Amino acid sequence: MKLTEGIVKIVREASRLMLTDHFEIESKSGVENIVTSSDIAVQSFLVKELCAYIPGSSVLAEEEGMQESGDVEYLWIIDPIDGTMNYSRGIKESAISVGLMHSGEMLAGVVYSPAGDELFYAEKGKGAYFNGGRIHVSDRPFKASLICTAMSTYNKDWAPECAAVINDVYYKINDFRRFGTASLEICYLAMGRVELYFEYRLQPWDIAAGSIILSEAGGVLRGLHGAPLTFRRQELTIGANSEENFALLSEIVSHHIPAVRY
Repeated sequence: MKLTEGIVKIVREASRLMLTDHFEIESKSGVENIVTSSDIAVQSFLVKELCAYIPGSSVLAEEEGMQESGDVEYLWIIDPIDGTMNYSRGIKESAISVGLMHSGEMLAGVVYSPAGDELFYAEKGKGAYFNGGRIHVSDRPFKASLICTAMSTYNKDWAPECAAVINDVYYKINDFRRFGTASLEICYLAMGRVELYFEYRLQPWDIAAGSIILSEAGGVLRGLHGAPLTFRRQELTIGANSEENFALLSEIVSHHIPAVRY
């Protein structure tokens, strides 16, 4: 996994820029959506080093409007700090998320949480790993599942649909969890800490790296009505540890949300 080893090295180096108590916080669009100076520093480092790692590659990243245009062979999809609100409050669930797309398909993904020193990574066809050990989704049935989900924090107008899904699912499973970091939640699904996942709207950088880690771990991550994710626009996202559990969760989501309002 030489390709992934190089990405991991760059991500670990970038994570040092997060290990500080001295950072500035700015609001991007209300109190729920913020950016720190650490986000900007990490992203700048990643863009420079990753584009040097694969010359000619392009970038789609969260901060400072870094949007690629047109078709490119290699595309880095980067969230410098996924879970910025957690990070800004000293809550450990935050991570650097780096996905690599090749000709429209996810090729590799690295998600690293420096606070817990938890490293998830995968390369297409080569399995998924956590801190060097192979990982796989759990085999728990729907009724014994935990779901990671949320209430559409950035647009509370969509909360009623989310609440309806959560309420419906809750009575059919074990319980729900909310960690506030999509990339880590998808990786938790990949390693069997949870079995289900639902978010009303996520950006490409929230899910790109986690998607291939989950796929290589035997799980499923798709959009509304089972549509494949594009990683080029905001999308409703549903995940599960098996096709059977995905079908059950997807049916509930589709019942309450036949179409998204964005």
